[in-house]
Amino acid sequence: MNQEELKAVFDKQASGYEAQQKKLAPIHEGLYFQLEWIFSELPQDARILCVGLGAGAELSYLAKRFPNWKFTAVEPSGAMLDVCRQRAKSEGFISRCDFYEAYVESLPDIELHDAATCFMVSQFLLDQQERSRFFRAISARLKPKGILVSADLSSTVGSPEYQALLKAWVTMLHAANVPADAIDKVHSAWEKDVAILPPDELKQIIKRGGFESPVQFYQAGFVHAWFSVRSSGIS
Repeated sequence: MNQEELKAVFDKQASGYEAQQKKLAPIHEGLYFQLEWIFSELPQDARILCVGLGAGAELSYLAKRFPNWKFTAVEPSGAMLDVCRQRAKSEGFISRCDFYEAYVESLPDIELHDAATCFMVSQFLLDQQERSRFFRAISARLKPKGILVSADLSSTVGSPEYQALLKAWVTMLHAANVPADAIDKVHSAWEKDVAILPPDELKQIIKRGGFESPVQFYQAGFVHAWFSVRSSGIS
């Protein structure tokens, strides 16, 4: 699906998005927990770019733990961004946030950031060159040696490992009552709308987007996460 179709999907999901994500909460919490040590050497007044952050879970996590940090929240779904903004207001850190209903590549000229997060976003870009351009748009908005932490679904589709993991993943999503055709439905949906690539291929896409060799630090099911540093010479 194209950008506008994807935006429409997330607009529709916004009101119940957090409830839908509860089954995946342990996966996300493990990822957020490790952000602290990856970002541990950032300055006390760091500015963080959160790309495609949906309802703002990672923003909330970081804002609570780093009370002097400021954040740029970028989300193309206006409905999702409204949920994120309300969360920041209710949790008391909205004054430290700038909100943009936009794609990262269309952001205006703004202050460069010390680090960026991008979770479960690039997987929706099916063209590999477009995916690298997406990461380059992030790198262009980071300071020299700025850190990117990114996560996406990743696997070698069609391999025995993929098939085994897909069965476990669908069972997790549906708890104990897995419909007989659930695995086929998930696989078919991913084939159409999600670019699930092997970890090594995804690392190369990130590198072509203006980052040094990414380091994988986390995996939970299909979710893989990397941290990488903005390459020198990127403009």
